[in-house]
Amino acid sequence: MKMNHLYALVTGGASGLGEATVRNIVKNGGKVAILDLSDAKGNQIVEELGENVILIKTNVTSEEEVQQAIDRAVTHFGSINAVVNCAGIGIAEKTVSRNKAHSLDHFKKVIEVNLIGTFNVIRLAAEKFVENEPNEEGERGVIINTASVAAFDGQIGQAAYSASKGGVVGMTLPIARDLANFGIRVVTIAPGLIETPLFGSLSDQARTALESQVPFPSRLGRPSEYAQLTQAIFENVLLNGETIRLDGAIRMAPR
Repeated sequence: MKMNHLYALVTGGASGLGEATVRNIVKNGGKVAILDLSDAKGNQIVEELGENVILIKTNVTSEEEVQQAIDRAVTHFGSINAVVNCAGIGIAEKTVSRNKAHSLDHFKKVIEVNLIGTFNVIRLAAEKFVENEPNEEGERGVIINTASVAAFDGQIGQAAYSASKGGVVGMTLPIARDLANFGIRVVTIAPGLIETPLFGSLSDQARTALESQVPFPSRLGRPSEYAQLTQAIFENVLLNGETIRLDGAIRMAPR
């Protein structure tokens, strides 16, 4: 699918990986609806990038809000044919710590946003994609999800986060198979250590320690590199039903 033919939804598009993806799609001639809970940053991006971007305040776990966002994007752009799921949260909490069990509410919340929220967007967007006319390759839409290396190398305190991201990995192939007859592709990216605002508060010593864990290149990844991979997925029709690690060959230690 050509970038200048994209009418995309990007969840979590007001910061980090999502923001980089939004900027790259627009740079290459596509149009984007940002689905995010952040008004201030989202509006700033819309003001900067202009008429090819709209912001729709959306909670991805809400069926009603996601459906309304999709309907609004279709009304604004005429159709949608792409999704990049970047919305997500994380916590650090051990299964038992100081003789106290992991909060079940915290676990449920992470699963709800990262896994159920991702599926909620997938299912409702795919329903709309089915109405599209196929392009010359027979494509009606492309869905890109965001997992994490934590899906494979979960660290101490990452039970909830790893479970949520492992679920995203696990549903990638069956959903790709579900949607194949409609010409809709599904691919997941599993990033490693990427330089997002979360790392901004780290000391130089802590940052160096993290970077040294990455075999090559020994540095934090850049959001632009994630966006670059989404572009490769959009443009290469043979990429389907797979999870791609974007991690510099890192394999996370227990802590």
